[in-house]
Amino acid sequence: MAKPRLPKSASPKSARAKAGSPKTAPPKLPSKARPPAGLPDKETLLAFLRDAGEAAKADIARHFGLKGGDRRALREMIREMEAQGQLGKRGRRGFAEAGSLPPVGVVDVVERDGDGDLFVKLTKGDDDVAPVRLAPDRNEAAAGAPGLGDRLLVRFEKLESGEYEARLIKRLGQSAHKVLGVVRKQRREIRVEPVDRKSKDSYVLDPAQPGVMDLREGDLVVVQQAGHAGRYGPKPCRVLETVGHEEDPRAASLIAIHSHGIPTGFSEAAEEEAAAAKPPTLEGREDLRDLPFVTIDPVDARDHDDAVYAHPDEDEHNKGGWIVWVAIADVAAYVRPGSALDRDARDKGNSVYFPDRVEPMLPETLSNGLCSLREGENRATLAVRMVFDKSGRKKSHRFVRGLMRSAAKLSYEQAQAAIDGTPPPAGQDPDKAPPLLDPILKPLWEAFRLMGKGREQRSPLAIESDERRIVITKAGEIASITRRASLEAHKLIEEMMIQANVSAAESLEAKRTPLIYRVHDTPSLEKVQNLADFLHTLEIRWNKGEAPQTARFNQLLAETRESPHAAIINEVVLRTQMQAHYSSDNIGHFGLNLAKYAHFTSPIRRYADLIVHRALIRALGLGDDGLTDQDIARIKDTAEVITHAERRAMAAERDATDRYIASFLADRVGATFAGRITGVTRFGLFVKLDETGADGLVPISGLGEEFFVHDEKLHSLVGERTGKRWPLGLSVEIRLREATPVTGGLLFEMLSDPVPADPNLPRPRLGARRQAAIKPRGGLPKGVRRGKRR
Repeated sequence: MAKPRLPKSASPKSARAKAGSPKTAPPKLPSKARPPAGLPDKETLLAFLRDAGEAAKADIARHFGLKGGDRRALREMIREMEAQGQLGKRGRRGFAEAGSLPPVGVVDVVERDGDGDLFVKLTKGDDDVAPVRLAPDRNEAAAGAPGLGDRLLVRFEKLESGEYEARLIKRLGQSAHKVLGVVRKQRREIRVEPVDRKSKDSYVLDPAQPGVMDLREGDLVVVQQAGHAGRYGPKPCRVLETVGHEEDPRAASLIAIHSHGIPTGFSEAAEEEAAAAKPPTLEGREDLRDLPFVTIDPVDARDHDDAVYAHPDEDEHNKGGWIVWVAIADVAAYVRPGSALDRDARDKGNSVYFPDRVEPMLPETLSNGLCSLREGENRATLAVRMVFDKSGRKKSHRFVRGLMRSAAKLSYEQAQAAIDGTPPPAGQDPDKAPPLLDPILKPLWEAFRLMGKGREQRSPLAIESDERRIVITKAGEIASITRRASLEAHKLIEEMMIQANVSAAESLEAKRTPLIYRVHDTPSLEKVQNLADFLHTLEIRWNKGEAPQTARFNQLLAETRESPHAAIINEVVLRTQMQAHYSSDNIGHFGLNLAKYAHFTSPIRRYADLIVHRALIRALGLGDDGLTDQDIARIKDTAEVITHAERRAMAAERDATDRYIASFLADRVGATFAGRITGVTRFGLFVKLDETGADGLVPISGLGEEFFVHDEKLHSLVGERTGKRWPLGLSVEIRLREATPVTGGLLFEMLSDPVPADPNLPRPRLGARRQAAIKPRGGLPKGVRRGKRR
């Protein structure tokens, strides 16, 4: 039976419309009772807006039932009240009582004061709304502390003083996209090309904007999109700041700083606190000045926060044992909790090191002055005395807050040369280390060899790394790019610092004191299975079911070290590992094979170490400047903030290095180089040059006419027809096609041949790509019938 047709006026749709659809109904404004019709007086209008928060003229007129002439009178009243400062605009059409804020609103971070506090401004607010202080909040730590230009959702709270405070609810991104780019002057327009090599956008400047015509070709500028952009072509933008020029020899680090939002400089209050710092005295400290500590650092080190000393243990119960001292700069004595120095240091998280400069965590007065363990000068220290038995096992340790004086400042090369009986590299004082050989250096090496026994039993991960050193002249030019030598002196300092870090974690755990651990998780099951699949292609056995252990990884690396596959296996084992980070929860350190580990040895350049120092001072009763209850309450947030800061710094340092290397190679376009494939993707191969360590891309389109398929398990590009492969780790010869210093991009042309097909390995199905192109998924298009086969 057919359903009766309803009249149009009686349809469900029209019934919902009469009842007021949620999509079309006007906003419900707060009102306990319908006000009398007619134009309200000013006080009544203000009272309504206080309840509503904000309202447009149409909503106000509707609320008071105004029509015709009354609506015109309302517009005049609003215009008058706005001129008198009683009303303020909210967006394009809204109005609110002047200076008022909603319970919840969207804001932009607009300024940072001298104490490091952030201030936000309502995005819809006019000049009547003053910036409001953003209160510290746990929620901000998820992606690091907000920065200038960020857009946030906040809750406004009125304090007893009558002032407002904003509390973070959620980060919404940037208030308007800011881009660092290079000015390119063309015949009819001025464009800005982003320095980020991943960006596909370009921007165009309005010549009418003040200062635009004064810009030079190659100027580095920070711009912000202005107005609406078309679907295609450059986006309109306006200049916010000019930060330098692309031909500036130091432009690479400048670009990295601005691109990654690295905090620079210090607040005025922090600078004043640093300037007021005084040299240490013996008050409250143990006198360690008779111990001949030495600092051993890179030749270009800008600060010295650790010193070492060792001697045989005279205890009859520990025959053959050694005492190892590690003295660390007592930064906690100068950077007190809650101070301006502390706020700046937490915001920065760590020092950021570039080939030509350093952006320090602490002002130079401290980082290169009173907190740097300079030769022959009294310095405050938090030191640890560690006792090792003849098997290299640490028996005990004790922390001391003392006063020390470094006997000498040595480079790694100077110390190693003295031990080896050879002259140090040119340019380094050959007479500095020899007098220290018998009294200081030989005992250090004896202790290190003893500690090596314990290290072998622990079996930390033995992945080899290839580091490069970029040498910059005083003029800012690149003099050379050299491979950093791996010396025994490096391993000595590394092992002594590791043992000091372990001692700090053990002491704090014993006292049940909260701390920030340095943790490194066990590789995931998925990563280990991928490693097993890859090793199977090389006919190397790895049981997928076995639990990952550092000793097992080391066995694999040792067994293949002399094989043709050594480089690729080292690379794949490295990629199997998780990324280390800071945490208030201890999960151990897989790479070092340690159950308890915390960073203690570099408080000049890492905020995590400063927190550990404060925790030790509080737990061991070494002073009144230790960890505060507030520090403990936000220790989880601090771990997240400094992890974010560390990764930000690593990305900035890596980008700056890429740009310096691209600048160094720009004059060698067309030259050929030897290299190794270090990355395989569906769009091409990444090749690292043997000479400089530079990374560049060979696009997949430049590998020949054959179609190559990315095989993730094989870490290879495999030819669809021939099965020839470009595997990870393959040594190749390439030609440099393009070097772009401003982005750090290098483009290579492949000169080598791929590896021949392996009949034991699977190959991509012939024609799979072509079949997919001519036979859409899901069969024939709708309405098309398959014809009869004849």
